[in-house]
Amino acid sequence: MGNRSIKWGIVGLGNIASQFASDLLLIENAELTAVASRDLTKAEEFGGKFNALRMYNSYDLLFEDSEVEIIYIATPHNSHAELSIKALENGKHVLCEKPMSLSYKDAERMIAASKKHNVFFMEAFWTRFIPSVQDLLQKIGNGIIGDVNYIKADFAFHGSETENKRLFNKELGGGALFDIGVYPLFLSYIVLGKPKEILAKAIKHKNDIDLQTSMILQYETAQSILHASIVSESDMKAIISGTKGRIELNAPWYVADGYSLFINEEKEVTFTLPTLGKGYSHEIIECQNCILNNEIESKLWSHQNCLDLSKIVEEIKIQVQLSF
Repeated sequence: MGNRSIKWGIVGLGNIASQFASDLLLIENAELTAVASRDLTKAEEFGGKFNALRMYNSYDLLFEDSEVEIIYIATPHNSHAELSIKALENGKHVLCEKPMSLSYKDAERMIAASKKHNVFFMEAFWTRFIPSVQDLLQKIGNGIIGDVNYIKADFAFHGSETENKRLFNKELGGGALFDIGVYPLFLSYIVLGKPKEILAKAIKHKNDIDLQTSMILQYETAQSILHASIVSESDMKAIISGTKGRIELNAPWYVADGYSLFINEEKEVTFTLPTLGKGYSHEIIECQNCILNNEIESKLWSHQNCLDLSKIVEEIKIQVQLSF
């Protein structure tokens, strides 16, 4: 077994897929076997740029390609569930871009398909695998900042309706919560687990997507104050605060190249932990290791983790009355 090459397929060839494919090139035992877009010209352009062996103008053709082992799904949110399940039914491993689905029910169906067909499935929460996050979780686990009782995290930028149509498109699952709100929620979840209670408020667009959403997650002895916006900017730092000190993740925190540790208000030390490439490389390596070990889920971002986060997002979706 050892270090054999894993053969990848990519479905949906937008901006995120390009960044992902650049990182794929950095990994020795990863091979881009096939790409698919509904537009053949786009598939040929993308495939040429990233040395893919085959380019398809149909997702189904890629799912049927017997050489492809794992498929990275990077289409708009509204098609994640359907395409993931179809790929899993074809016996393919799947790495599905976040959010894995627009409803908890679909998330359950996706996990069930992975188990039923005994193939690997993971939501592409790349932040879970970057060195800075792995390192700080270990330190928090070792009690370096004491008991965590406060997290502050946001993800905000000023989006343009003309330039980023998908983001403002209700049919495609646009809006702040599903596109970027999942990141601060993810951070709270990996540090503190499932909240006891959630309070959320949103400001809506005339087409009913959320332009910005603010969230308070209430735990037994902790609170997280979280925010997502596609109409204004923030400093994009994240703070995790405990009884003995705090950690400040460098901006933009979701792909932080390091963090600062403060103990008793003294800046102890700055840790520098750069990512390989853009940072997608770390989740790619995780997927490959799982496949080589015949595991259908990652221990670091498990099926249950995917479902827990989906459930949290669903609760907020209901509170702020989003429907897709």
